Amino acid sequence: MAKMVFQQSLSSLLLAFLVLATPTMAQSSSATPNRTVVEEVTGWLRIYSDGTVERLTPPGAEPFTAIVPPYTSPRNGVTVHDITTDHGVDVRLYLPEAAPAAATSPHRSRPVLVHLHGGGFCLSRPNWALYHNFYAPLAAELDVAGIVSVYLPLAPEHRLPAAIDAGHAALLWLRDVSCGWNIYGAGDDDSSTVVGRFRDGADFSRVFLIGDSSGGNLVHLVAARAGEDEPGVLHPVKLAGGVLLHPGFAREKKSRSEIENPPSLFLTPEMIDKLLALGLPVGVNKDSVYTSPELAAKAVVHIRMPPLLLMAAEKDLLHDPQVDYGKAMEHVGKKVKTVVSRGNVAHIFYLNIFAVKTDQLTAVRTKELVHTVRSFIDRH
Repeated sequence: MAKMVFQQSLSSLLLAFLVLATPTMAQSSSATPNRTVVEEVTGWLRIYSDGTVERLTPPGAEPFTAIVPPYTSPRNGVTVHDITTDHGVDVRLYLPEAAPAAATSPHRSRPVLVHLHGGGFCLSRPNWALYHNFYAPLAAELDVAGIVSVYLPLAPEHRLPAAIDAGHAALLWLRDVSCGWNIYGAGDDDSSTVVGRFRDGADFSRVFLIGDSSGGNLVHLVAARAGEDEPGVLHPVKLAGGVLLHPGFAREKKSRSEIENPPSLFLTPEMIDKLLALGLPVGVNKDSVYTSPELAAKAVVHIRMPPLLLMAAEKDLLHDPQVDYGKAMEHVGKKVKTVVSRGNVAHIFYLNIFAVKTDQLTAVRTKELVHTVRSFIDRH
């Protein structure tokens, strides 16, 4: 089958891709007679009358949802490790071989990134190729000790605030690692060596949250949770900043960008409405502190928040509420830098490895995004 090159605007082929999506053979075999579908996000998720949840892989999406196993032999200067912590959360650790300046400064400590994945609180895993193809190279390119990607609990089985709790638990694990407390959790390999090497190279006073789509919301929400902690709870871990990449802010009343911008491969109006409805707490809608730009900002007026970098895309369906979030946060006195990727680039375009490799504009905007993230980290 010829390699499919996915474009950021939604073509008729993509519409067919979403409408005709069916489960894989393994998923179909799990069907139980006499149960019915009570809710569906086309091509991605089904909820049945017996309460079971079925997550699907739409035809053609396999390159993005393919599982990338951890590996201990470096690939392009990075190893990947799955670690079970003693805080009830699993993490994937992207570990660079050595600091770029190791030859001249072998004991130099470097910042840490904590990654919170997207998927509307309902879909995706850190070990998907979608994330690996971006964050493994990013770990090598940025001057960081490592990237810790959190295996978030998924809704509707685990609605918010479960993912917020998991993000906070990852910070508590980092605290334990920094202090040498119970750092040798179970993993895919010799975790004591891996975590020890990570610890030796990390500056835990410079921890940055970074998240894609709904993971961008979680950057805000996890930072707020940490800001509410009693002084010293996370010490010596300190949040030095947060990076919100195309966050999933939205309101019940659709914005102009939701109406006028075209759907993209990774975001459709149906996904916005249904995934958020399934991910938010029962009885809560988009006009809440979890997704409303204004209410999210209002909720943190009196909470310590780190400096934030907000990245938006001009053709993202959620472009307008994303930019509104930045303005609302600045209005309540928080430090936010908003950068918009211009041109025909849509929601999380930088995670589409096929477009990055074949489309010049996407490649250029992705390089700019990475440069902006690196500059933000270097300044804080």
